Amino acid sequence: MLSTISRLRENIRLQLVVVVVGVLLLIAKFVAYFLTNSNAILTDALESIINVVAGGFSLYSLVLSARPRDENHPYGHGKIEFIAATLEGSLILVAGSVIIFKSVYNLFEPHALNQLDIGILLTAATGIINYLVGFITQRRGENVNSLVLIAGGKHLKSDAYSTAGILIGLLLIFLTGMVWFDSVVAVIFGGIICYTGYKILRSSVAGIMDEADYELLQRIVKVLNENRRENWIDIHNLRVIKYGTTLHIDCHLTVPWYLNVLEAHDEVEALGALVRDKIDSSIELFVHTDPCIEPSCSICIKRDCQVRQHAFKEQVPWDFDKVIADRKHSLY
Repeated sequence: MLSTISRLRENIRLQLVVVVVGVLLLIAKFVAYFLTNSNAILTDALESIINVVAGGFSLYSLVLSARPRDENHPYGHGKIEFIAATLEGSLILVAGSVIIFKSVYNLFEPHALNQLDIGILLTAATGIINYLVGFITQRRGENVNSLVLIAGGKHLKSDAYSTAGILIGLLLIFLTGMVWFDSVVAVIFGGIICYTGYKILRSSVAGIMDEADYELLQRIVKVLNENRRENWIDIHNLRVIKYGTTLHIDCHLTVPWYLNVLEAHDEVEALGALVRDKIDSSIELFVHTDPCIEPSCSICIKRDCQVRQHAFKEQVPWDFDKVIADRKHSLY
């Protein structure tokens, strides 16, 4: 529990840094706009406003999700992270759409630019910083299973990509005088930003709807297959629910019918320790024990069973499709 609290505090500190950096970059981009009168840079600055707003909401969601569970929220407050990610994905879609609209307009209504050299340097610096902060934030989110940090990191990186596109346009204008070209590049990167927003939105909605994470489930099944104990006759009805950084897993574990309560509990504890050690230390498991049945004998690997009704034939690897379904494995 202590490590989980410490991890949440680190997430909050990192997100606070993201918000502060976002405000400083926003100021720098507006300074660049006032110096150059570039609509492309203005578009980049407008996206930074969304970065700051979304980052602030993400910070609030992390603070809220760090609260301990209570009677009204028995699974904690982690679901707020999905709501924050939904907002951020939506804002990214809006930002991408604004970039595309503004750039198309500028194709038909170009205007003169000023002090492009200073504007290019400021814009390049903000883009590099955005990408580095986004990379660090996304990597941290992937390491601790925080959808808010992952979404925030992707957002900052997508902002850096759009800045790169704008820089290409500004450099070409500075070297060739082709004012219209920055709008073309901005439209392309606006489309990339929209696609990034869609993916974040799709992921957050999947979390709200408790959509199955097949990649995670396959990792768990692989670990169970490689470390199965002889009293673990069968595992099925495996499900994973995400509440922010916490994963809740429940499944049915078939054990020999003659085990007493204490012995069955020990098998459950061993299963939980294995999953937490190999997958994620913060996982919560809710395991329902089932007694073995007669058809289980032919695939049961327990050697000293005194009540076996059928000879052992072969060990059946736990199949992913059956592990996540509510049915036991069998030889046939």
